[in-house]
Amino acid sequence: MPHRKGALAFLILLLLWPLAATGQQPARDIPRMADGRPNLNGIWQTLSTAHWDIEDHPAYAGPMSETGAIGAAPAGRGVVDGGPIPYRPAALEQRDLNFANRRTGDPEARCFMPGVPRANYMPYPFQIVQSDRDILMVYEYATSSRMIHMGEPEESLIDTWMGTNNGRWNGDTLVVEVTGLNGLAWLDRAGNFVSNQARIEERYTPIGNAYLRYEARIEDPTVFTRPWEISLLLYKRVEPDAQLMEFKCVEFAEELLYGDLTKD
Repeated sequence: MPHRKGALAFLILLLLWPLAATGQQPARDIPRMADGRPNLNGIWQTLSTAHWDIEDHPAYAGPMSETGAIGAAPAGRGVVDGGPIPYRPAALEQRDLNFANRRTGDPEARCFMPGVPRANYMPYPFQIVQSDRDILMVYEYATSSRMIHMGEPEESLIDTWMGTNNGRWNGDTLVVEVTGLNGLAWLDRAGNFVSNQARIEERYTPIGNAYLRYEARIEDPTVFTRPWEISLLLYKRVEPDAQLMEFKCVEFAEELLYGDLTKD
């Protein structure tokens, strides 16, 4: 009997060791709403370099040499799972053309809304406002927002920058189906893109009380040969005075937006 108890204790230790080694907390430790669902309320932000390029990338100069290091991009590990993005040949050429013309072609440069999933990994925080019904996501950049409908799914009536968002819970994971995107947004500053035929499935999984694992499955047969996924971590801003600021960037992009309308 003592031998069996020792073996059982050793087995339990082996099962618990991965949690101790990674610092992850058991699911019961995540904050919850009154209905038992995970409480995602708060201000979140990524620490990845996906904003510059969602694939592996070295540091590189900006599109204007006179900006020096200010316009340069830092090196970073990619967030794409399973290797390079599976572009169709013509779409890959378009991606490269986008990158070459990024100074004026990137929708971010014109202060357009960032689209999904890009909005979640720009270097600006965003806030999740969760009620007992729907979920609102508000982004600091360009004061963008989107409503996630948690009830009966809604159809996309028109294409928009942030799409139509229908959510559901799969255990402790918030799953969001995004359709109705206008196909104008890029995925990063490297020119990666999707068309208006894209369908995106997002997954927000809480890890402890201050981390979310963010995953997105991207399907667009007009641009890619198969569906593919990205994954990264979102961190909760826990400082006492954390709040979402405004970044109304139109006034900084007036020349790009309206320069062709000016007279000599």
